[in-house]
Amino acid sequence: MAKEYEEFPYEIQDVEPELAEELMKHSTEKTGFVRVGPKGYFFPTKFKEFAPSLYNMEVREDDIFVVTFPRSGTTWTQELVWLLQNNLDFEKAINTSLPTRFPFVEHTMLIHPEFEKRMYEKYKDDKEKLEIAVAIHQSGIKKVADMPSPRFIKSHLPLSLLPPYLLDKTKVVYVTRDPRDVVVSLHHFYRSNTIVGAPDDFKEFWKYFIKGQVYFAPILEHVKEAWNMRHHPNMLFIFYEELLQDLPAMIQKIASFLGKHYTEAQVEQLCDYVSFDKFKRNQAVNLSMISKVEIFNDPNSFMRKGVAGDWINYFDQQMKEETTKWLEDNLKDTDLVYPSYT
Repeated sequence: MAKEYEEFPYEIQDVEPELAEELMKHSTEKTGFVRVGPKGYFFPTKFKEFAPSLYNMEVREDDIFVVTFPRSGTTWTQELVWLLQNNLDFEKAINTSLPTRFPFVEHTMLIHPEFEKRMYEKYKDDKEKLEIAVAIHQSGIKKVADMPSPRFIKSHLPLSLLPPYLLDKTKVVYVTRDPRDVVVSLHHFYRSNTIVGAPDDFKEFWKYFIKGQVYFAPILEHVKEAWNMRHHPNMLFIFYEELLQDLPAMIQKIASFLGKHYTEAQVEQLCDYVSFDKFKRNQAVNLSMISKVEIFNDPNSFMRKGVAGDWINYFDQQMKEETTKWLEDNLKDTDLVYPSYT
């Protein structure tokens, strides 16, 4: 029996025109932006048409979701989860792109129709690139709905905007990362990404970030939603820094959550497979295929350094002080502490 359709429960408000105009100077978004619900999650206007479908998306008991705020270790975690659940099938992993195995369910929400139209026109006479463009613009919601079980699904949405019974029905791995490192990585990525875009000046982008004026923000509300559910038996909450500090132990932790067991030798083999230098060169995960259609001005921006603490090289003293206060103000109502937060 099909589940009953639920009305999307949150108010969606248009961002004030002055701010929208300012942000669109740095973005391919040409219609505007919205804030969603009491926490004000920030999205392009297109979210209005996606919200009900995402909220009512069918969830199957053998699905596995990886949910993160962008640039928090998503791709690394996806590959770990997929391989652990698929008995370390390295051959299939290396020969099948990660977006095919583990689709990003809401990605087309970020693509403005004018951008889509422009890509189709640009590559209409190039069969290979046109096929890539078509794949990029394929609805993630439809793609996920058509997938056979078991499905692996990536989302950057906070839990409150995903199906309300998600954790009661399936497993979720949530990954978070020091927000100071996130904003550095996000700036590099968005600035190079022709779908999203960002101002060249990092400090300007940082101001938008801490004000919750970048997609999927505010980050700390996003993280706290998952943190508050960390004891649910279907939730595994992990820090990116933990993966960096002791990957073998974290692999065993993820495997245990998935009901899998691997030998020390197998874990060592997996660690080698996902080591940063190899991972960055792995065409199944590094989005090199997408780079053929000029989605990235800098193809290296998708996987950059894979380290913790790099933010210190980008923040001036004012930014350090303001970010410390921002973190303290937004984490004072929780016992959440980032491993690298000093």
